[in-house]
Formats: sequence, C-alpha cells, structure tokens
Amino acid sequence: MTKLRTAVVGAGKMGKIHAKVYSKLDSAELVAVADSSAERAEALAEQFGCKAVADPASLVGQVDAVTISTPTIAHWELAKLFIENGVPVLIEKPLAASVEQGRAIVELAKKKNVIVAVGHSERCNPVVQAMKRLKIEPMFIEVTRVSPYPFRSMDIGVVLDVMIHDIDIILSLASSPVKKVDAAGVNVIADHEDICNARVVFENGCIANVTASRLALKTERKVRVFSRQAYLSLDYFRKEGIVIKTDPNVDVVKWIRQHQEKQDFDFSQVKWPELLHIEQLQIEDAEPLRLEQQAFLDAVAGKTARPEVTAEEGLAALECAGKILDSIKAHRWK
Repeated sequence: MTKLRTAVVGAGKMGKIHAKVYSKLDSAELVAVADSSAERAEALAEQFGCKAVADPASLVGQVDAVTISTPTIAHWELAKLFIENGVPVLIEKPLAASVEQGRAIVELAKKKNVIVAVGHSERCNPVVQAMKRLKIEPMFIEVTRVSPYPFRSMDIGVVLDVMIHDIDIILSLASSPVKKVDAAGVNVIADHEDICNARVVFENGCIANVTASRLALKTERKVRVFSRQAYLSLDYFRKEGIVIKTDPNVDVVKWIRQHQEKQDFDFSQVKWPELLHIEQLQIEDAEPLRLEQQAFLDAVAGKTARPEVTAEEGLAALECAGKILDSIKAHRWK
C-alpha cells in the first residue's frame, strides 16, 4: 500500500490528536509537525517520530496532504498557502474566521481543483452515522450541547467553537436552504458569547432548535428528531439512541380507541413503552477523527469522490453561524 505523506500544522491539543491518528493510519505516513513554537513542534514530533518545522511553507513539495489545526484566525492564510501549491488540506472547524474568508477558500479550491475537507468530526460520530443510514426527512430537530468551560478557543465564542458541530449536522439533515434565524446569547467569562440558543427555520419547513453552552456543570450532547418516518432520541456522548418508527405503531392507536370505549378501563395502569415499537439504534463503535481523516485521505487518493465534510458544507455551516451571531447582536440586552 502506498502511503500518503501527511503533516499537521498546529501543535496544540487538536494538533496532537490529529498527529496521533495520522501516525496510526495504514494509509498515512506522518512526515512533519509545524508550529510557530519550536518547542511545541519538537515535543510533538519527538512523540510521533517525525520532523518538526517552524515554517509551514517548507512542507510544500514534501507532503501529499496537510491538516490545519491552528487558531481559527490563521486558517485562511495557511489554506491559501497550501491550496495555491496544489496540496489538499483538512481544516479544523470552523472553516475560517469569517464568511468572507470561508468563501475565498472555497473559490480558491475550485479554481485550483484541490480537495479541501473541514474537520466537523461530529459528522463522523457513530450516532450521526447511524442516523444518516435511516435516511429520515426531519420536520423538527432539537439539539443540546453543553459542557464545562474547555479553557481553549478563547478567540471565538460558543457558536463557532461548539454549536458549529450541530449547525453542520442540522444542515445535512434538513437538506434545505436556511430561511430564517432567531438567536439569543450572552457572554459571561470573556468577550464572546458563552451560551446561545438558536431557532433555525428552513425553506422546506423543517425547524431546528439548538442550544450550546460552555458554562454547564456537566457534559451533555443530545439530539431529538421528529420526522414522518420516526422519532429519534440520541445521545452523542454516550453513543446510544432509540428509534420509534411510525408504521409499526399504527395498531397502538386502534388499541387506544378500543379501550377508550370501555368506560371503566384504567389507563393509568398501562405501561406506555410496552405498547410502542421501540428499537435501539444500531451504533458501531468507531473513532470519529479516524473516520474523518481516512475519508479525507481516501478522497485525496481518488478512492472516493469527496471527504466526509466538504469545503462547501463547511462554508454553509459558517454562513449559518454568521446569521446566528448577527441575530445575537440584534437581540443584545441593553
């Protein structure tokens, strides 16, 4: 098997995770780690047996694919460097620091015909992958993603740091342009919002209610989906979920009506879950980042047509996030 030569730009927490995954993939050879801090780069390079470089430009011609895992503000310049030199990139979410920069990345990638993937790793969460296989058409989506303060990504707020995962997922589920956004958010710790709730209405009628917080006392990542085909209740964190399908439960309505005719029937004694056709969602245990990077490398190698999340999809998530941030500003408390 011919291995693709890979590198990671950014030796922080996420850079370390990306480097670790690349070092374990059979289809990849981790060639280098680049970081503005020579100390960080050398420490990570020593850990994974590759070289450390200070200047990302020195990687051009030496690698087949690069993961950009730096602070968001640096994404555009780094993406531009590699794309202009024909090097495919996987950019950690969000795609860029602004919608304008995101569009520039998408346009440059098209012009140069270079693959750009976006690190929305939650799309590769086994729960999301299992939900994807159901091929549902959601009418309402409710998402909650809260956790204690992460002590990172202080250059952006909770929308671009945390909620962006769920924005990407609801966009892929709804498969429709955004019609309207209403949101409220508040900053408590620093200059950017730490808590946000957004209501996104799509042109096909689907509605999503999304809550994100980095001030919670515990971690919770849950989603509920209402559709014509089924009701889903999923837990990203625990990697579990249930599906209540519509068709098998038609007889329940008939049973209820029959017993309503019996004036002395006591419904309080009925065990409701036993009447429903409830299925445990079949979830395969897999590492999301590994799936994400393998999909990226498969696209680079021509084995698949596209990575898991394309630059265009990353831009769509960024545009929706921008509308949410605009709505927060419009609803700011005096």
